[in-house]
Amino acid sequence: MTKQSSKPNILVVNDDGITATGIKNLMEVMQEIGNVVVVAPDSPQSGMGHAITIGKPIRFDKVSLYEGVEMYKCSGTPVDCVKIAVNKIFKGKKPDLCVSGINHGLNNSINVLYSGTMSAAVEGAIEKIPSIGFSMDDFAADADFSHTKKYIKNICKQVLANGLPEGTLLNVNFPKGGDLKGIKICRQANAKWMEEFDERTDPYNRPYYWLTGVFENFDRGEDTDVWALEHGYVSIVPVQFDLTAHHAIQTLSSWDFDVVNKAKSDQAIQVSSPDGINLG
Repeated sequence: MTKQSSKPNILVVNDDGITATGIKNLMEVMQEIGNVVVVAPDSPQSGMGHAITIGKPIRFDKVSLYEGVEMYKCSGTPVDCVKIAVNKIFKGKKPDLCVSGINHGLNNSINVLYSGTMSAAVEGAIEKIPSIGFSMDDFAADADFSHTKKYIKNICKQVLANGLPEGTLLNVNFPKGGDLKGIKICRQANAKWMEEFDERTDPYNRPYYWLTGVFENFDRGEDTDVWALEHGYVSIVPVQFDLTAHHAIQTLSSWDFDVVNKAKSDQAIQVSSPDGINLG
């Protein structure tokens, strides 16, 4: 990172790859706000979650896809891209904002756990960088993201001005199409993929499997990301990377986990008669 100015320094990442339409659109919005550095996978990395590369080298190279933009392609995962950027490009002087996306496809509800887009943003938050993941309900390679730009700009400006609570990042999802009703601050819906593995046969007559499934919403609340998106709103869910189920701590604390004293008690019961016969 070589630029020096009063503008914020912004790291742009994604999981669809450095040539994806979504990251181009996100980069263009960020250029209106600050100094931009793009670090993205050299090939699509969707569904990688928070995977990192271990046991093999990571390579990253500067590229010139768009004039005036500092860009790097990385052989690793979306999370690797953030780690490389913080350590080798920003050299420990962390960016003011990390944005990930715009993903081709939603990352609402349970999808947040599988998403490379959101995991890159989570890694930014772990590094204590204000971070946001952006996704839209369109898998097309040439998807039209134009209706998202004014919302993205406003959301990023709000985060830069106000910060985010420690350990928190934002998961932002857009419906497809330009007729948006506004923004809803939501909770993550209770929904999941009802998955099946379609068994097929390759040319050598060996079976292989293709993951398919249907997304099912079990949540009828009108305060969820699924509801907001279905009704034409942009959904914003505050996400945390502390996965502790705090509500379960009291219940678990009432269970008998005292293995040491229990073992001592069992040993004390093992008594022997005078003739050496074990009576325990």
